[in-house]
Amino acid sequence: MNSDNSISPILLVEDNPIDIDLTLRAFASKKISNPIQVARDGEEALTYFKKWENGELKPIIILLDLNMPKINGLEVLKKLKSHPEFKTIPVVILTTSSESSDLKTAYELGVNSYIVKPVSFEKFLDIVGHIDLYWRLTNITV
Repeated sequence: MNSDNSISPILLVEDNPIDIDLTLRAFASKKISNPIQVARDGEEALTYFKKWENGELKPIIILLDLNMPKINGLEVLKKLKSHPEFKTIPVVILTTSSESSDLKTAYELGVNSYIVKPVSFEKFLDIVGHIDLYWRLTNITV
């Protein structure tokens, strides 16, 4: 991964337009300078593999929803974590699912963190701030 985190993108994989908008607004309000790339389903998320293989900057972190059409988030996670080049990209599940089976499977597949989306925007802002502070500013990546 590129060590210059100020230009590495954040990949948001989310199918709900309202959640996309909330996430983008939360990142803007926290003044996060990394570009945000959006994949609107799991199939679109997997198209980034080819882009990264062709030299496009890999994301500093992937925020991944679980319940999506075409290919769900757990399948995206499985493919990402089994890829020799991309398995070290940090993945944070950001979902409405608090199902213990989803949580267990996500960690078995190698997710780095699992966060259940809060209902209020204020709490969501707090979560985005924590994601930014830890995964973008504190955590050291390869």
